[in-house]
Amino acid sequence: MRLMGLDYGTKTVGVAISDELGITAQPLLTITRKSENKLRQTLAQIESIIESYKVHFVVLGFPKNMNDTIGPRAKATEEFKAHIERRTGLSVELWDERLSTMQSEKVLIEAGIRRENRKEHIDRMAAALILQSYMDAKG
Repeated sequence: MRLMGLDYGTKTVGVAISDELGITAQPLLTITRKSENKLRQTLAQIESIIESYKVHFVVLGFPKNMNDTIGPRAKATEEFKAHIERRTGLSVELWDERLSTMQSEKVLIEAGIRRENRKEHIDRMAAALILQSYMDAKG
């Protein structure tokens, strides 16, 4: 069963995909949009990836505040979750993503990715870390 991981941001969505056994997560791509409210094309791309990879389940990073409260980004993420579920008919689970971007940055530094090139990789790497964290927790 293939899973998709998403890291939803104000202008980008990092996308990761699992292997068919649901054991490992790989960064796939970053979807970029001109403004935060322009979701139609983003949702169409996500739907296309779901069809291409035969995804059965989506894990969406949930950006809680460090004190475990829900802020504006988390509320926007909940709305994005509802859009994906309506559009695809798939279940979407919110998964705590606190510190995933910092972890992604660390992984990219350790991999020797130059500072000026990290921005293009950071969102999809964060999506892969979110998805891997989910799969590891669910066993």
